Amino acid sequence: MIDLLLYGSRMLQCDYYMPPDRYNSIVEGYLRDTGFYHISQIGVSALVNALVERWHPETHTFHFPVGECAVTLEDVALILGLPTNGLPVTEPTLSSYEALEAECLDQFGVAPMKADCRGSFIKLVWFRALKNRLVLVDEVQIQRTVMFGDKSAAGVHWKFLPLLRNFGGIIQFSWGSACLAHMYRSLCRATCVDCKEIDGPLTLLLAWAWIRLPFIAPIPTNPQIFPIANRWHNWERENRPYRYRTLDHYRRDLDVLQEGQFVWEPYVIGRTDPDVIPPDIRQHSIIWSATISLISFECIKWHASDRLRRKFGLAQGVPDQGQDLGEAHGKVLTGPKNQDWSGTHSFWVNGAPAFTC
Repeated sequence: MIDLLLYGSRMLQCDYYMPPDRYNSIVEGYLRDTGFYHISQIGVSALVNALVERWHPETHTFHFPVGECAVTLEDVALILGLPTNGLPVTEPTLSSYEALEAECLDQFGVAPMKADCRGSFIKLVWFRALKNRLVLVDEVQIQRTVMFGDKSAAGVHWKFLPLLRNFGGIIQFSWGSACLAHMYRSLCRATCVDCKEIDGPLTLLLAWAWIRLPFIAPIPTNPQIFPIANRWHNWERENRPYRYRTLDHYRRDLDVLQEGQFVWEPYVIGRTDPDVIPPDIRQHSIIWSATISLISFECIKWHASDRLRRKFGLAQGVPDQGQDLGEAHGKVLTGPKNQDWSGTHSFWVNGAPAFTC
């Protein structure tokens, strides 16, 4: 974790998770079958703080001198290699240790002791102790460290485990949408004046910024690799001067940002080789420009692609007012939560309006 200066005297702690340990080679087939193979290959900073200052929670977009932009489903798919089309990531959540114990016994044949848990979170050290014996642990670790990181820094909420029971069914969920919902929530929280740290998939946020703003990015070690986040594998080792850029540097760069410095379409031919994008990722491109809700259990966010038409090569008109998410915008899993989120958020799961650019 790195302490970073934000808004003068406020310190924003940046929880940047390193990639998980390399998986055992025998599980590669399972990772491919479940849709987590690409993200398993992914091998910080003041820039995060500068971006937080430009985030608007009411629209879920960054406001730059050249216009609005945001991380989208397209970015999640190409930067992290996650599936972005499928069922919403939602299930009932139970807060009792007995329910947690039963789920672990069913999946692993062994359950953590109460000392291995913190409320509904299972300590990562317990999962790591099973790593060499259980395939599923690799997917739990990927979700914890890259996709759904939170401020606990040491555990993973067991709410995801029921979705991993059936290996053949894991790939049917839109994990990319859930990951993006968590990133939006982290950015929204970080804009609050009393917030002291930011969590979430910061690998996604940093890679997005480096792709869009190449003049402030480290030099990529491999510009033609997938997932795109791997372009900067070991970037800290290869770009040591970059580590000393301050928040003031990034503030100035973004304050005077010119039209030609921002890359609106980084994935077009000439910038990204289409042959490096696997068919299982590109097949979902039809929904990357959809204006829809992003769902992950209690977390509901809005994918405002109608405000981001330029990134899809279209002319941007005057955008509508930001989507009002009501009480769903601030839902959190603090304290006991015995709730069926598909019912609580049924409007967003089943009935929210959706359209494409």
